[in-house]
Amino acid sequence: MKKTNKKILTSANAIPLEDDNTSLTTGNGKRGSDITALGDVNLVEKLAHFTREKIPERIVHAKGAGAHGEFTLTKDMSEYTMAKFLNGKGKKTPMFVRFSTVGGEKGSADAARDPRGFALKFYTEEGNYDMVGNNTPIFFIRDAMKFPDFVHTQKRDPKTGRADANMFWDFLSLTPESLHQVSFLFSDRGTPKDYRHMDGFSSHTYMWYNKNKDYVWVKYHFITDQGNETLTEQQAEILRGKDPDHATRDLYEAIEQKNFPSWKFCVQIMTKEQAMKYRFDPFDVTKVWFHKDFPLIEIGKFKLNRNPENFFAEVEQVAFAPTNLVPGIAFSPDKLLQGRLFAYRDAQRYRLGVNNTEIPVNHPHVPVHNYQKDGWMTIDNNKNSKVNYFPNSVPGEPYPIPEVAMPKLKIDGTLTRHTQTINDNDFYQTGEFWRRVLSKTDRAHLVSNIAGHLGNARKEIQYRQVDLFYRADKDYGISVAKALGLDIKNIR
Repeated sequence: MKKTNKKILTSANAIPLEDDNTSLTTGNGKRGSDITALGDVNLVEKLAHFTREKIPERIVHAKGAGAHGEFTLTKDMSEYTMAKFLNGKGKKTPMFVRFSTVGGEKGSADAARDPRGFALKFYTEEGNYDMVGNNTPIFFIRDAMKFPDFVHTQKRDPKTGRADANMFWDFLSLTPESLHQVSFLFSDRGTPKDYRHMDGFSSHTYMWYNKNKDYVWVKYHFITDQGNETLTEQQAEILRGKDPDHATRDLYEAIEQKNFPSWKFCVQIMTKEQAMKYRFDPFDVTKVWFHKDFPLIEIGKFKLNRNPENFFAEVEQVAFAPTNLVPGIAFSPDKLLQGRLFAYRDAQRYRLGVNNTEIPVNHPHVPVHNYQKDGWMTIDNNKNSKVNYFPNSVPGEPYPIPEVAMPKLKIDGTLTRHTQTINDNDFYQTGEFWRRVLSKTDRAHLVSNIAGHLGNARKEIQYRQVDLFYRADKDYGISVAKALGLDIKNIR
């Protein structure tokens, strides 16, 4: 072969290709004489790859953007947790962050009224730690059994293939615990300006434990240094039509211009004794811990400073799971979180394959030692272990270390399907959000946004939903009822 300095086009197996624009055919220049040969292996390979080059879309969080960054610990937390990346002031940890809309498909608009995913992957010296949260401190439901149904109502009607306000509000009006998150969603917080100008939250409660097995409960807050900014519904509507990828573009361009976005890493800490006495269930993801009871403690900061080299390889294939917990951090009795412990990893096995942790963006920055071998997409050295079972007596093979175990939790209960009855706790925090958090303008926007969407649902659903607003705050319920043109006498 003649030597050349040009890069030679090859097949996936590095075989040089003579042509990549013309199929192998019987044509001799006469019209109608071209028959393509199945033996054109390059054509077959090119088409076969093309028809398989899209992986299954995420069920939720399909549309997103991401970037690499670094977390710097500014306050040593070894008193509370043995997690090494949280021990030692000044400790730096590389990370990858993915922001997303939740309910829409991959082609949906960034300015959609929707919660935003806020997922962080820390490449720690003890393996990958994932924090999978949202831009709201609460969620719609508190039991994982309801999650598939909830997501179905945020998607498309299986009959018409269209978004349907009746589905959306029928479920929510029958699920009073959703009221707090619904109020967040339909305020201007439901349309953040972009990914850089929004806060993030773990929403769930997690356990931190130290080397002595003493433990506390924590919630995470990520406060944007760019300032928390939102869009009105009118501004969001314009962006949805003119620039549907505005937040994706904004994040990429800011980093390219070295205008690196950053967030303060804060926590709320609750002792196990306080958890037993707090006025709200601290493990109920539909509730917040009031800041006056548990102030924010700033422990560090993370900055995003590098865009992905390849969007598909990194942003699309990155996989986050609440099961990725390093020693010193464990899950809590949050029922929704416990359901997520299964669902996220299982979704990744379906979408990316059982060996998805071997994909570079998901691979820990430290060696992996286990007995899992083989399977679809084994792309490393297949763990290079001599055996694939444990226990074994083979010298040099990996073994567990009991000292990293989470503390023992005493459980005393009755195994049954415990139904949580509706109580004032499902309305009180929503009322406080209306009365104390929102300004007069914020309340006007919230009512207008709700009426614009709920107005498309059936009247009986409207009355049922407005009744929930009324139970949170009379003024809230009456304001929405008036905006919908409902008879106030029929509202409690």
